[in-house]
Amino acid sequence: MASSIDSLKHEHVFLGADHERNERKVWLVIALTASMMVAEIVAGSIFGSMALTADGWHMSTHAGAMLISALAYMYARRNAKNPRYTFGTGKLGDLAGFASAVVLALVALFIAWESFVRLANPVAIDFDQAIFVAVIGLAVNLLSAWLLRDDHDHHHGGHHGHHGSHSHAGHHGDHAHSGHHAHVGTEDNNLRAAYLHVLADALTSVLAIAALILGRLYGWNALDPIMGIVGGIVIARWSFGLVRATSRVLLDAQPDDGDLAVRIRKVMETPDDTVMDLHVWQLGPGHNAAIVSVATTVPRAPASYKEKLKSIPGLSHVTVEVTALG
Repeated sequence: MASSIDSLKHEHVFLGADHERNERKVWLVIALTASMMVAEIVAGSIFGSMALTADGWHMSTHAGAMLISALAYMYARRNAKNPRYTFGTGKLGDLAGFASAVVLALVALFIAWESFVRLANPVAIDFDQAIFVAVIGLAVNLLSAWLLRDDHDHHHGGHHGHHGSHSHAGHHGDHAHSGHHAHVGTEDNNLRAAYLHVLADALTSVLAIAALILGRLYGWNALDPIMGIVGGIVIARWSFGLVRATSRVLLDAQPDDGDLAVRIRKVMETPDDTVMDLHVWQLGPGHNAAIVSVATTVPRAPASYKEKLKSIPGLSHVTVEVTALG
């Protein structure tokens, strides 16, 4: 009896399959960004370059934002088995992604505002020095974006799925558990947030380089702040997309716009079985949970419903309630 009870015990670890790899990548990019930041601030102070100093402090904001992602990865990993978190810490990345999206929106607002101020009050531009700084910044950001790229179109979950089936027929209950591998493509919004920060920086560098070169050649000084406004609008749009994606997870919206719920109903419902209630939500990258309430005229053992749900990838924690009719 003891061995069978032990076999039913399970952990609620719903971290993404690439959690540790992504954590290492973010820390590496933070180190790269921080090193470049220090180098630019020191060089700017030594050579009296305001452009270098300003870009150095600008990079510090992105390093700080990425630190949110890195700390979220670390905390989620260290507390993955903490029983205080009922469904694990898989959603912490989405919480960090939401916070980073807000920071990204503030950066976009600052860039746009600063550009409007520059447009209204033009200042002299040292084109050669500014282009040099922008090119260095672009190189660092492109390297960072390459490091943070998502190598996989699909996250292949290395964690075993867990299905808990509860059957209620009269006064008798049964409980069964089984595991299967989940293979589902679910984006890591924490990594996406860090990626968007370096991408936003790269975009501003590209726009700045284009504006500065044209300004140097044709004297179009107003093009520099105009490009800043365009960059701010694009970054704000990215921020909105990230807010929308992360908030859906945090508010337990149905994954895949309800497609997963539709598949569960198709698998579970028969002439004898009707799904009366269904709740589906995401637990973490590549991990989804479901609570299914089935009313049936021909009650079967929980194992039979569990076997049906094995055909659906990405279900890591499932509870099935069965009510006998008649």
